[in-house]
Amino acid sequence: MTLTDTLADSRVETALSRMFALAAHDEDAAPVSGFAAKTPQERADATAGIYMPISATGGQLLYNLVRAVRPATVVEFGMSFGISALYLAAAVRDNGTGRVITTELGKDKITSARRTFAGAGLDDLITVLEGDALETLKGLDGPAGFVLLDGWKDLCLPVLRLLEPHLEPGTLVVADDVGLSGLRPYLDHVRDPANGYRSVTFPVEDGMEISCRL
Repeated sequence: MTLTDTLADSRVETALSRMFALAAHDEDAAPVSGFAAKTPQERADATAGIYMPISATGGQLLYNLVRAVRPATVVEFGMSFGISALYLAAAVRDNGTGRVITTELGKDKITSARRTFAGAGLDDLITVLEGDALETLKGLDGPAGFVLLDGWKDLCLPVLRLLEPHLEPGTLVVADDVGLSGLRPYLDHVRDPANGYRSVTFPVEDGMEISCRL
């Protein structure tokens, strides 16, 4: 039996190392006004050069979860420059089945991410939906077997509610940055068993909430 580990592929390692190095300068480049902008498009435009990535440890966790769950479709809200999408797609590649559907508003980020995905040899597994996720994800054709919510925190709950008709029992939903106040309505929703989830906080970097659809 041949074992594959796409994260060890030099193309993927190089892409991740490059982007994490650039992301290390996010605090220097982040305009406070960008995060306070009123609309998602305004925020996307104001933060066009900011990576806002998951951590490397968080990426490893996502990879392991997708390997274990073996979803046919992975849905990501908030691609940015594509760091998390690389981890998700690497897991899909090593599973030998599945696809990644990711969403992003920033045109420059989409252009850069698509170039990165091609260079890493994973572009055939990733579909990028350009535009407002609350619109683009309406056309999802089938169940979502794994969901990552890492876009604007105040939109995570509306996106989840949009996806809920596509979530089968056992689907894992992961949200990043549990300490941010904008994620509180989302956390209140998934932590209430009456809403159909069993949820646990995983202590990696800024915290990931892992919720199982019941």
